[in-house]
Amino acid sequence: MRLTRCQAALAAAIILNLLVFFYVSWLHQPRNSRARGGHRGSAASPQVTILVREFEAFDNAVPELVDSFLQQDPAQPVVVAADTLPYPPLSLPRLPNVRLALLQPALDRPAAASRPETYVTTEFVALVPDGTRAEVPGQLERMVEALRAGGARLVASPVATANPTRCLALNVSLREWTARYGPAPSPPRCDALDGDAVVLLRTRDLFNLSAPLARPLATSLYLQTALRGWQVWLLEQRPFAVAHQPPLSTAHARWKAEREGRARRTTLLRTLGIRLVTWEGGRAEWFGCSKESTRCFGTVVGDTPAYLYEDRWTPPCCLRALRETAHYVVGVLEAAGVRYWLEGGSLLGAARHGDIIPWDYDVDLGIYLEDVGNCEQLRGAEAGSVVDEKGFVWEKAVEGDFFRVQYSESNHLHVDLWPFYPRNGVMTKDTWLDHRQDVEFPEHFLQPLVRLPFAGFVAQAPNNYRRFLELKFGPGVIENPEYPNPALRSLAEGS
Repeated sequence: MRLTRCQAALAAAIILNLLVFFYVSWLHQPRNSRARGGHRGSAASPQVTILVREFEAFDNAVPELVDSFLQQDPAQPVVVAADTLPYPPLSLPRLPNVRLALLQPALDRPAAASRPETYVTTEFVALVPDGTRAEVPGQLERMVEALRAGGARLVASPVATANPTRCLALNVSLREWTARYGPAPSPPRCDALDGDAVVLLRTRDLFNLSAPLARPLATSLYLQTALRGWQVWLLEQRPFAVAHQPPLSTAHARWKAEREGRARRTTLLRTLGIRLVTWEGGRAEWFGCSKESTRCFGTVVGDTPAYLYEDRWTPPCCLRALRETAHYVVGVLEAAGVRYWLEGGSLLGAARHGDIIPWDYDVDLGIYLEDVGNCEQLRGAEAGSVVDEKGFVWEKAVEGDFFRVQYSESNHLHVDLWPFYPRNGVMTKDTWLDHRQDVEFPEHFLQPLVRLPFAGFVAQAPNNYRRFLELKFGPGVIENPEYPNPALRSLAEGS
């Protein structure tokens, strides 16, 4: 039977389509599967991409690191990720399975070129620190087997450096803007690691993190995984070797790396919204506002600061600054003989737990109007803004007839001083704001004043402060906490 021209053309088109289909399918296989006949997941091909991110461009052993893994498997996929083109240039093998990924967008490159996941097609990825060398066959395969066995989302193998790998507990609280490190309760299951280690995890897990390759890589990785409840399993296997010529071998290189590393860590923690880190042993390190910086949040609208909409409470650095300012102001008032008392939400915090309410953004004090003249700083504030010898700013508030003491000229965290005066046995004032607690009250609550612990010191407060607070806020206010304006944002929404 002879084929017609139409039948022959149809048969040729079918064959061509089949060839294209098989070729495209072959292209979509991971590189090391194609190089080894496509046996995905075999013992000889663990389906791991080596990802090198944590290194210094000015002094590194990345070429030796890459070569050592290629000696184990010439088809091993390797991605070296840097923000910008490293200088001096890295001497990397010119192989299709070795890629340099530049993460900073550039005008002449497509968007995908700046995303490291573009270069990783394997099921697993190993984060390998600079100075590591692969010498023992099968290390990656054993890590893959351990990860597949379950029990942890990450597995790690130490690198035999002078900085031994240790298991840590890590608690991250976004609401409190804090990270707390401590000894791990059940090693080798850890929340974080201290020391050099190769860390293996599923590629989809890594690139589902919000900042998968932010530096410092270990700090960033464990903050994000601990927040999600992912554990890392520290394997008991022979550690990875150290490069023959380790990086940062000179004092100058180490100094430069440490300086740049501190700057990166500060930027990272501020970007991720961590303001206080408590290290193992209790040492505290702050990454928030200071007297030289602005405060961590902007103008408050409707008694509801922006951070409440993010399901967060007052940054701990701001609470620290408020405590410092309140303690200082109270000391000045007491030394000048100005009668004062805790007001509003500040008295409520003192009654509940002896401190500022965890989501409050200022401190309120009532004062006797007739005592204003006793205080030099308040007299000066009536004439204009006064910066005292401690850097605190005393001024008349623009919103009305009351005083404000700011933490510094740059940082406007503040204590408000509300001048009251008695009229027919009732304490009143000249400026009233639209706050439900901003009401008149009988003077007998101030006769006498009592002492109450607050924010790390002892302050004066109205006697029978429970009745005073219920007069201002309503019954049960001490036992039933709520945000300042529940119509805009309630505590239950952030639970």
